[in-house]
Amino acid sequence: MKDLTFWIYLFILSGSTYLIRAVPFSVFTKKIENRFLHSFLTYIPYAVLTAMTLPAVLYSTDYMASALVGLAIAIILAFKGKGLTFVAIFACIGVFVTELFIGA
Repeated sequence: MKDLTFWIYLFILSGSTYLIRAVPFSVFTKKIENRFLHSFLTYIPYAVLTAMTLPAVLYSTDYMASALVGLAIAIILAFKGKGLTFVAIFACIGVFVTELFIGA
């Protein structure tokens, strides 16, 4: 990649990132009183994170069944209030054991 192309891409990327983060601060100067809008904006990060993570979870293993087992274990342990590390470790163990049985 040529140096000029890199700097153009970098400038456009940094400008768009800055605008996405700066515009809400300048537009919403007062506290948001609308309950619907407030709850909508509260749950946006969770929805985006789920939309980005779930496909990666489902297609990161060799078999869809093992991915679903790991996802089910993670959901059950998360609903039981376990910590992130605990949930991740046991979901990985579930995927590993499932792939041992499937691959055999």
